[in-house]
Amino acid sequence: MDTVQKLFRFLDESPTCYHAAANAKAALTAAGAVELRESEQWKLEKGTLYVVERGDSALMAFRVPEGPFHGFLMAAAHSDSPTFKVRETAEAASAGNTLRLSVEPYGGGVWRGWLDRPLSVAGRVVIRQGDRLVSRLVNIDRDLLVIPGVAIHMDRSVNKGAELNPAVDLLPLLGCGKEPGAFRKLIAEAAGVREEHLLSTELFLYPRTKAVQTGLNGEFIVSPRLDDLQCVFGCLEGFLAAKPGGSLPVLAVFNNEEVGSNTRQGADSTFLTDVLERIAHGCGLDSEGWKAAVANSFMVSADNAHAIHPAHPEYADKGEFPVLGGGIVIKYNANQRYTTDAVSGAVFQAICQEAGVPVQRYSNRADLPGGSTLGNISTAHLSVPTVDIGLPQLAMHSICETAGAADTDYLVKAMTAYFSRDFHRDRDGGIVF
Repeated sequence: MDTVQKLFRFLDESPTCYHAAANAKAALTAAGAVELRESEQWKLEKGTLYVVERGDSALMAFRVPEGPFHGFLMAAAHSDSPTFKVRETAEAASAGNTLRLSVEPYGGGVWRGWLDRPLSVAGRVVIRQGDRLVSRLVNIDRDLLVIPGVAIHMDRSVNKGAELNPAVDLLPLLGCGKEPGAFRKLIAEAAGVREEHLLSTELFLYPRTKAVQTGLNGEFIVSPRLDDLQCVFGCLEGFLAAKPGGSLPVLAVFNNEEVGSNTRQGADSTFLTDVLERIAHGCGLDSEGWKAAVANSFMVSADNAHAIHPAHPEYADKGEFPVLGGGIVIKYNANQRYTTDAVSGAVFQAICQEAGVPVQRYSNRADLPGGSTLGNISTAHLSVPTVDIGLPQLAMHSICETAGAADTDYLVKAMTAYFSRDFHRDRDGGIVF
C-alpha cells in the first residue's frame, strides 16, 4: 500500500481524537511497542520501543537506545480537529415534531461547510463494569445526522455570508418524533452495554466524507481532519521507519490544540516533561545528566501550513508562500508565534536536504498574524531548540481540506531521517547531527 492510501485509511478510521490516538497506538503496538502506564513504576530496557497514553487521546512513544545517548529527538503533532461536541443532555425536541442533538462548537471551524452533509457521531464513553469504571470507544458507523440549511427562498442573504448561530442553526437533525432517550439508547448499544451502565459520554460529530485523491493526475488529496492528522501520520511513519541513532527518539501526539492546549493531555501540560524525566530516571541519568540531555535535544512541531490560495493570493505573503506538492513548510514569525529560529531552521533544512526532501518557507502576512503552535506552547515547559513545520494545505479548519498528494511522503522521508540522527552540541558550541 502506498503512502497516500495508508494515509487515507488512517484518516477514515480516525473520526475523533480518541480514534486517532488509538490507531496510532495500534500501529506502535504492531511494531512491538510495550505499553507503559503513568500510574505504574517503569522499568525500561535497552533497545525497547514503548508507548504511554494520557486521556485516551494523547500519547508518547519512544525507543530506548542500546547504549548511551546524548539527548532527545522529539516530534509533536495533535490529534484533534474543529468539530461539534455533543452535550451530555443530548436530545433537543424541535419544530415539526423533530428531534435534534444539542451540540456546541469545538475549536474555530468553518461551520457553513457542515450544513446539508451526512454526519455521524463518534468518541468515547465511560461505563460501569462491576466495581470499575472503564473508557470505551464508540462510532456510529452509518449516515445518522444532517444539519439542514435554510432554503434560499426563505433567506435571500444565504449567499452573502450570513452569520450562523451555533445554538440555533447548527444543531443536527436526528429523527422524527419525540422518543425520549433514543440517542442514549443508541450509544449504549454501540458501546455494547446496558443503558444503566453508561455513565458519561464525550462524543463529537464527524462528516461521513471519505478521503479521496483528485486532480488531473491525482495531485491533490481532499479529506476531513488533514489538520493535523496528516502530520500525525507522517511523524508516526517516520518514527517507525527510523534506524537507531545516537539520540533517543520521542513521538508526541497531543490533544486539544484547537482549544488552546491547556489541558492535562495538551501541549501546555506536564505530559512531555513527565515522560522525559521518567525516561531519564529509567536510563540511570542523575540531575546533571538530565539537564545535559535536555540541552542536547531538539523538537519538531508539526502542524499544517497555509498554501497560497488560487483565488485569493492576496492573503499570502508575497515572498514566502508555500504551494501544494512543493514539500515541507518551515514556518517563521518575528513575534515567535512559530518557534523557528536561525539554528532550528538550519538544522531541519539540512536534514531535508540530505533526505532529498524539498523545503518551502512560510510567513504570515505582516498584517495577518497567525495562531500559536504546539512548539511555542511546549517549549515553555521544556527549553529545547524547536522548528515549526507543516504540510501545505487549503481551506484549513473546513469540514474537508485540500493538500498535495506528494507532500505526505516528503514528511515521512524527512522524519525517518530526523529520528535516525544523533543531535548534540560539541565543545566549541557547534551542532552535530
